[in-house]
Amino acid sequence: MSSDSLDNTDRKLLDALQHDARQTVADLAQLVSLSPSPCWRRVRQLEESGVIEGYHAQLSRAKLGYGVTGFVHLQMDNHSPDIMAAFEREVVALPQVLSCHNLSGRYDYQIEAIAPDLESFSQLVRVKIRSLPGVKEISTSFSLKEVKRAGTLPVN
Repeated sequence: MSSDSLDNTDRKLLDALQHDARQTVADLAQLVSLSPSPCWRRVRQLEESGVIEGYHAQLSRAKLGYGVTGFVHLQMDNHSPDIMAAFEREVVALPQVLSCHNLSGRYDYQIEAIAPDLESFSQLVRVKIRSLPGVKEISTSFSLKEVKRAGTLPVN
């Protein structure tokens, strides 16, 4: 299923589920003007096609003790498939890493990571990230204020 094959009802369901995934099928059905059975089938189809990848709780970083969010830009010294695969495998295993993107431009990767404080973040970068396979250069910056965190995707 692609975005082109989604109709207005699918889009309304996706939007509603992104804002509150705990809604009952009855509530969703009423929202999109369907009876519960066809609504449930549509949701299942969206799940089975991979459009809906899962359901998650959004947690508070601050209340869980993560006071620092930082971005680490990495330049690799070796771009062989084996080294890149090893790097990616190891970075995925770091629980403090929220996201990692392979980039175009000067840096090869950008990592978004969290830590309780600056000392912990420093340890993460100096001990763990610097020792990842193929890392040549590191540049780090910190978030001073989160302006927006997209919890939803546009479905229109």
